[in-house]
Parts: sequence; C-alpha cells; structure tokens
Amino acid sequence: MTPEGYLKLQVELKKLTSEDRPNIISAIAEARGHGDLSENAEYQYAKEQQSLIEGRISDLEGSISRAEVIDIKNMSGEDIKFGATVEIEDDDNGKKQKYQIVGEYEADIENKKISIKSPLGRGLIGKSKDDNVEINSPKGMKSYTILSVKYI
Repeated sequence: MTPEGYLKLQVELKKLTSEDRPNIISAIAEARGHGDLSENAEYQYAKEQQSLIEGRISDLEGSISRAEVIDIKNMSGEDIKFGATVEIEDDDNGKKQKYQIVGEYEADIENKKISIKSPLGRGLIGKSKDDNVEINSPKGMKSYTILSVKYI
C-alpha cells in the first residue's frame, strides 16, 4: 500500500479505538440501565454496533500488521505496476480517465484510485503506453488505449 493509504488506516484505527469503542461501551452501559435486555432495542443496537466496531478494528490491525508500504515516488519505468498513475482512453467513446492503481484498502473510485485486484487494475498491470487492453468488466467487454504511465 502507499504511505498515504497506510496513514489513513492508522488514523481510522486510532479513531475506532480511542473514540468509537469507548462511546459504544458507554451506550451499552446506559442501555443496560433501562431494564429487560431481551426487549431493549437500544441495548440490541449498541451490541450490534460494538460487534461492527470490533470487527473493523480486528480487520484494520491485521491489515496494518501485514502491510507492505511502497513509496511510489521512488518508482519509475514504462510498465504499469502498483502505484502507477495511468491515463486511459475508452476506445468506444473516446472518454479519457486517469487512475492510480492502489491496494484494496485504498481503493476509492470517486478519488480515481482503483484496486490492483479490480478487473481494470488486473488488466492494466504489465502493460505500457500505447498498449490496447481488453477488460472483462461487470458491464461486459471494454477496450482501452493506455495514453500515459507515471509514478507520481
């Protein structure tokens, strides 16, 4: 993952452990005070939220411990690898788009970051400028031309 993605996971983990976890524990304690737990919707909701928070904490801790942080600024080359910022053109409609290929936890299509494990990410890996690539996406086969490959 990129250094930015690693930092983002650490910030989320810190918020979950230092803010969200204590808040949900307080909510559970307060809900317990409202009586019969079997019919206490506040208690049931708080327990569900606690489960979600603990699951996410566990997931983040595992991801952070296994993370291999790669500084893209030290990378170069013609071929598309993890971290590359790629400009592609849709061969059907001529629409140009720019994406950075990142790890699963960093993927954010709204910010033009695609997962290395996505159909488009997998299809672009190993290709270079001016290559045509066929992607079997959920919307069917798509064809793209690679306009540029940069490591920024």
